Amino acid sequence: MKKSETINFIVNWIKDYYNRNPIEGLIVGVSGGIDSALTSTLCALTGLQTICISMPIKQKKEQYNRAINHITWLKKKYKNINYIDVDLTNIYTEFDNSISEKSNKNELALANSRSRLRMMTLYYYATINNYIVIGTGNKVEDFGIGFYTKYGDGGVDISPIADLMKSEVFKLAEQLNINKEIILAEPTDGLWDDERSDEDQIGATYEDIEVIMRKLNKGEDPLKFKGKSKKIYKIYKKFNESNKHKMIEIPVCKIPPELKS
Repeated sequence: MKKSETINFIVNWIKDYYNRNPIEGLIVGVSGGIDSALTSTLCALTGLQTICISMPIKQKKEQYNRAINHITWLKKKYKNINYIDVDLTNIYTEFDNSISEKSNKNELALANSRSRLRMMTLYYYATINNYIVIGTGNKVEDFGIGFYTKYGDGGVDISPIADLMKSEVFKLAEQLNINKEIILAEPTDGLWDDERSDEDQIGATYEDIEVIMRKLNKGEDPLKFKGKSKKIYKIYKKFNESNKHKMIEIPVCKIPPELKS
């Protein structure tokens, strides 16, 4: 991978979008994870006014601290970085307490609600500043297994790293000297009260899923997969099929012209 060239390409892509649209800056939610760390650094490199927003909701201290340390590093390094901290814990708790209907999917629904509260916050600040919300999803999450919340972290204006595999995200992060504590941290979406990681939820590592995606991109027949590849493909297929609704355009009912005449 040509790391420096790829970084420059993404930075120029963001700047080109900015130049072609009547906007005044960029908004990035920073979680303490590798994807938001890379994305916010790429935004910083554009020289455009960028607001990094930390939005803890009952957040683990180490996750919150990683986010703050990264933002502090960015502010020291780049003059175009501003920072807002919005603790959404009370709002989330009030929402949880207001919900009367409970089911066996209650925990998942509340996890998704955390992500959607953050999306609302990002768009509030985007609107009052005439900025746009920058997506932080990578290719495995956005186009492989759909591992994100619809209208949560999936609710963005542009997605600069969505064509990067997770391994490529790490390579660019290392190239940009992003804090080691972020690079070494176990990937997690931070939407749960327990310690579950992305791997715990998926049942496979990002590296494993990448291998399958690369095989499929090469046109390899999944019916011929054996051993570990066969096992991981089943996991990939389950997520890909169940989350397909996230990865395609919203279906629109097209009314035949003769019914409108």
